[in-house]
Amino acid sequence: MTEEQLADRPFDAAAYVDAAADLIGLPLDPAHRPGVILNMQRIAEMAALVMAFPLPDDVEPAPVFLP
Repeated sequence: MTEEQLADRPFDAAAYVDAAADLIGLPLDPAHRPGVILNMQRIAEMAALVMAFPLPDDVEPAPVFLP
């Protein structure tokens, strides 16, 4: 039997928001929770776009960012 990797699981924004708020002791108003979850889902979608961009193995970050 193979062990499921965390990266292979679908992202559960609601579970993440609840766990992160508990972890840092942040009281989350129930009225604000749906908006926080929606924004976390959006952040995850944006991150997926960045992570899907292929980079060669030999690429290195620039020491100074110049726009």
